[in-house]
Amino acid sequence: MRLTVILVLLLSLPLWADSPANQWRRFFSPKRLDALEAQFGEPGRQRAEALAAFIEAELAQDRPVEQKLERVNDYFNRLTFVDDQTHWGQPDYWATPLEFVASGGGDCEDFAIAKYFTLRVLGVEAAQLRLTYVKAVTLNQAHMVLTYLPTPSAMPLVLDNLNATVLPGSERPDLVPVYSFNGEGLWRARAFDQGVRLKHGESGVDLWQDLVERITIEGE
Repeated sequence: MRLTVILVLLLSLPLWADSPANQWRRFFSPKRLDALEAQFGEPGRQRAEALAAFIEAELAQDRPVEQKLERVNDYFNRLTFVDDQTHWGQPDYWATPLEFVASGGGDCEDFAIAKYFTLRVLGVEAAQLRLTYVKAVTLNQAHMVLTYLPTPSAMPLVLDNLNATVLPGSERPDLVPVYSFNGEGLWRARAFDQGVRLKHGESGVDLWQDLVERITIEGE
């Protein structure tokens, strides 16, 4: 799927049509919780309810952004890493945040995606968040993290399931950025503090379409 279409789908999500904080509760309606319980059992429903309670508490506190990053990072890092083939029976599957939480685990993309959408609900601007593909040097494999940029030229902070501490990219020599994206664009990264904006259609993230469609259904 071409990147232009992916971005249109992402930006048209009902969750973000208004303030994310005003829209998110539909994802935890009794009907949706019943569906999660049917799919993942009572523990899955309980994990989803715990996430709803966590978000409600964080919305009430309205903490500084740096604290939001740390708390969201810590919350999701408690879940178990499970590769897609083992967890979902397919080589690559991007779970929605509810699927990730209710199922009790997921891979690096699932950690990063859940953190991205939760921080959006908590009021962090999309322009400040990027899902970033990196090479994990120690593991010698592709990996995804979430990065936060307080300003466009700032050194990003890295939220990662491999390292529990939120650190500037300059303090993560074990990660080599490849490219990053969000609802506003796609960037090729040469370093955490350098990026070249890609043209629409030059590259794409094929799994966004399926992810966005499933999130939209969850919010109906």
